[in-house]
This record gives sequence, structure tokens and C-alpha cells, in this order.
Amino acid sequence: MSQKQQNSQVSAHTAQLASLNENVQTPVSAANQIAKSRVDYVQVDALVLLKIIKHTQESGGGAELAQGILTGMVQVQDGNSKRIEITNCFGLPNNLKADSADYNEQSSIFITDNLKTFRHLNIDHLIIGWYQSSLFGNFVNKNFIEDHFMYQEEIEDSIVIIYDPFKTQHGSVYFKAFRLTPNMMEMQNRKDFSPDAIKDFKLNHENFMEELPVVVRNSHLVNSLLCELEDLNPGPKHQNFFDLATGSVLEKNLRSLMDNVDELTADTVKFLNYHKQLQKQNHLKQQHLQKREAENSARRARGDPPLPEEDINKIYKPLPPISRLETLLISNQIQNYCQQITDFTSQSLSNLFITEAVQNK
Repeated sequence: MSQKQQNSQVSAHTAQLASLNENVQTPVSAANQIAKSRVDYVQVDALVLLKIIKHTQESGGGAELAQGILTGMVQVQDGNSKRIEITNCFGLPNNLKADSADYNEQSSIFITDNLKTFRHLNIDHLIIGWYQSSLFGNFVNKNFIEDHFMYQEEIEDSIVIIYDPFKTQHGSVYFKAFRLTPNMMEMQNRKDFSPDAIKDFKLNHENFMEELPVVVRNSHLVNSLLCELEDLNPGPKHQNFFDLATGSVLEKNLRSLMDNVDELTADTVKFLNYHKQLQKQNHLKQQHLQKREAENSARRARGDPPLPEEDINKIYKPLPPISRLETLLISNQIQNYCQQITDFTSQSLSNLFITEAVQNK
């Protein structure tokens, strides 16, 4: 299934998720306390991470988009802070066709059956977000923002977990939790992404989305089992700590960065052209007003009545404001790539210097 179909699949599920969560009874006082508290971090059970990894591998190892629903609970701490606990999840099927007639019915039945099963097994069935796989952290786009906006609008504490299978396979586990900031939620609700609106909300590529710390939790029985498995199956005595084959990874990150820079350049040129057209139209308006004023002065000198009032916007229709949402998203994606390249090169350079010192000896 293509990314566009998967995004439409998540969008179709959002309204159903809100109605399903409404069936969970919560005391009014506790609900108010939860709503006013801030989210400190996200606690994820190891079972959830394993199920996300398995779903991604079954979906082509990251070649196809893997998405699913997160379930859990919200725990209040000290009255003014809270943590989001993710205790289970289930993946959305890829074999449903988004353009089929009974698509909504099939997806609704699938989600409802899973939640009923969770409830029957005494598993947390409160929906608190969704997850998505992404190669090289390339997930910040318009569809992603719209999908998560619908989740967070219906379920205030909704989060999204991004999993990168490529980084995980190369020794760096990549699980990150994100949510939209209140200002971004308000701007998305108004559907106004003009430069003036972004300025009023004081948004930039760094603060329209917040990242929450992720803490992995294991029960004591699981920790004991892991220790026992480590004793039964010890790792190899000789391990390759100096993997110098870094060219391909760095090349892919740089190519993705170059593509995003090209998109940002094209968007900037579009914005500059808009400003040129706006300045040209304002100049024509001023010329028209000056000409009209001069003609009215001549008519008053002759004793004739002035020209009737007219709406200049009917003569020169105002240009629609250009959206700057894409610029925000592309700039944020560029920042992500720069951070990934910085982290990757710092580790690689350390290995190169250590290897050089060992080789000289």
C-alpha cells in the first residue's frame, strides 16, 4: 500500500478512535486534573517496541509504511505533571484498499475487534496515539501533521512514535515520541498558514512540534529472563567495534539533505515571487488612487461633483496569502538530517582516529 493510501487509512480511523475512547468512563475531577497537567515523558513497555519492530519487518522491512494504534493510560504525578504509559499496540492492516466501498466498515470492525479483545484480556484499551515507521527519519510532511492533528484534537494527550528500522538494524535504536504544540494546534485548526499567522503564533521550524523523552520499561520477571538468557547464550568474545564502512549511510543522509535544500530553495523562490507581485499590485493601487485624487481636484476646480466612491479591491483583487506550512516542515526536516549527520560523523570520526592510532603502533 502506498504512503498516500496509508495516510488516508489513518485519517479514516481517527473519528472512530474518538468515539471508542468516549466509552471509557473517567471521573470529572480526575479528567480535569489530567487535562491541566503537563506531559513529562513517555513510558513504553518493551512488548510494544517488539511488536512495532515485528510489524515493520513484516511490511517489507521499512520499504512500505507501517502504522498502528497505541493503547495505554495517562498517569498523573505530583498533581502538575503526568506520564503517558504505552502498554500495548496493534498494527493497521496493509491489505485493505482505501478506495474500496466497504473500506470504512472493514477498518472499523478491525479496530473494534482488537479493542474488545484487549478489554476481554484485561489489557489497557484506551487509545493514546499511533506509531509509524520511517527510513532515515523522513516523516515530517503535510500528511503527517494533518493525521496527528486529528488524533490530538480528539484525544488531547495523543502522541506519535516514530521508528526507524534502518538505524535500529545498524546498532542505534531509533524510537522517538512527538506531539504538536498548542500554538501549532490552534493554527492547524484555523487552517491559516500565512506569514502573518505564523508570526502571530511565534512559530518556527523548532517549536511547532515537541519531542518527549521515551523511557523503556521492563518488568522484574522480564529482566530476570534477559539475564538468564544472557548467561545461557553469551555473546561472541571478539566483536567488531571499529566498523569503518560509513560511506553509504552518510551518502544517503547527504542526498536526502540536498533534496530537502532544493525543495526549500524552490519554496523560497515562490515566496519571493509572491512578494514581487504583491508590491507590484500595491504600486498600481497607489497610482490609481493618485490619478483619481488628481481628477477629483480638477472636477472641484470646475465646479463639478467628485467621482463616486468605489471599492479598489474590486479593481485590483487582493492576492491570496501564500502558505508557509511547507517551509516550516522542510526546515524541520533539514534540521533532523543535520542532527543525524552530526551524530553519525562524530561517532565515525572517533572510530577513524582510534583506528589510526592503533595502526601507527
